[in-house]
Amino acid sequence: MTSALGPSFLDPEWLISTFGLVGILAIVFAESGLLIGFFLPGDSLLFTAGLLVADGTYLHQPLWLMCLLVSVAAIAGDQFGYLFGRRFGPSLFRRPDSRLFKQENLTRAREFFAKYGARSIVLARFVPIVRTFTPIVAGASHMHYRTFLLYNVIGGAAWGSGVTILGYFLGQVAFVKSNIELILIGIVVLSVIPIGIELLRSRSRKSERRFPQG
Repeated sequence: MTSALGPSFLDPEWLISTFGLVGILAIVFAESGLLIGFFLPGDSLLFTAGLLVADGTYLHQPLWLMCLLVSVAAIAGDQFGYLFGRRFGPSLFRRPDSRLFKQENLTRAREFFAKYGARSIVLARFVPIVRTFTPIVAGASHMHYRTFLLYNVIGGAAWGSGVTILGYFLGQVAFVKSNIELILIGIVVLSVIPIGIELLRSRSRKSERRFPQG
């Protein structure tokens, strides 16, 4: 079974209809701080969850409870990523590429962290792939724990609640309900734009170093 978003196991509605609230929380936790969670559908999953809460389909929890639980799962995921990076960071940067692990993803998060500092913990929440690896990089860089915790709570709550609430209210709009797959594809496209821009900038910088002007 496939959808416009790809195979069914990555389709947000299929995931929610199959695994319910527990599945949402597990995916949010994994995408927030587990190395293997970078490919999971975070933004589109939360948007769909909000939409289904509004519609009363599959999910029957009140919006406030959904936002609270998702935020806690997101914060806990980043917390795990930070502790994992603090413990295994040095060896992680020497780990060879595999099917589920690419050094370029870790490098991208490292550059993001270096550019934005503590703010990256919040900003990375809204950038797929980067949000998975940034807490790991923060831990590997021995970022002050209290600083990390503060930004982790802010970012986890802003992302977890914000995207869910957006889906909840937009899900009550007739156009959104009748074009949900197109909306979800749009969310995915918008979420990867920052990655594309950063890749173009990175290639431009490398090209300038190889072929300096003047």
